[in-house]
Amino acid sequence: MTIYTKTGDDGTTSLYSGQRVSKHNLRVEAYGTVDELNAQLGMLRDMAEHSNVKSHIISIQHMLFSVGSILASTSDQKHNLPNILSSDINFLEQEIDLMNTKLSPMTHFILPGGHPVVSQCHIARSVCRRAERRISQLNENQNIDPIIIILINRLSDYLFVLGRFLAKTIGVEETKWIPEK
Repeated sequence: MTIYTKTGDDGTTSLYSGQRVSKHNLRVEAYGTVDELNAQLGMLRDMAEHSNVKSHIISIQHMLFSVGSILASTSDQKHNLPNILSSDINFLEQEIDLMNTKLSPMTHFILPGGHPVVSQCHIARSVCRRAERRISQLNENQNIDPIIIILINRLSDYLFVLGRFLAKTIGVEETKWIPEK
């Protein structure tokens, strides 16, 4: 089997339904950004040294594949797709809460950076926020299951806290944002 089909050479792609849409269609933008986020998480997983972090990221990557497949599908196809469950959101919230118990309270905004793995958390977080904006925009025209929006929102929170947690674990001091006058 060859990887190239040449069907997209005209600037269109197929949704799961077989419907052809432009490659800049908002639905394609939404699931494409989720795919980009998944790739950024793959890089983060490769950089992380903690086995728990690696296994959690793999679980999240599976969730994101489910989100992408849901976003690439029309409403009449949803019955054949994996689901995003409230337990997926609970998992992220529990991990956020656990990491937060090991962190000092935030008193300022934090500048991204300090170590490559911490920076990668922030890159993934910012791509996650973009995915959230694309999904939210898609939701204005086509109803998206609210649990997907919640999951992506919570994931960006998770990635922020993970960046702080990894900085502390590695021994990197956070750089506070203090506005210059």
